[in-house]
Amino acid sequence: MDIIFLDKVEVQTKLGVPEWERMLPQTIILDIEIGYDLVNAGKSDAIADTIDYGAVVGRIRSTLNELSFQLVEALAEHICQLILLEFGALSVKIKVAKPGILPGLGALGVIIERSRSI
Repeated sequence: MDIIFLDKVEVQTKLGVPEWERMLPQTIILDIEIGYDLVNAGKSDAIADTIDYGAVVGRIRSTLNELSFQLVEALAEHICQLILLEFGALSVKIKVAKPGILPGLGALGVIIERSRSI
């Protein structure tokens, strides 16, 4: 399987367990690996034979602008399912990092990986 990667994608969303933390959007950092068969794209040089990463980032940003999450786990699951279902990915691995949430902590987050059921 081939991988399309999107590194250090900055997005805005409302995220946090306490309600006050979800009052205003905050920056979340995403590292995404999308499993896809890129053989045809390598031969054709056509965007139709791959996943348009600009469309993926745009869709993630629009959905996260509309939604609110308590847990980084739920946010990560939402993005994985979006990429699997809407973009036809074979698999998705995502790292969600919430920077600067606690003093002396660079970031907290999760890494999850999901595959499409065949």
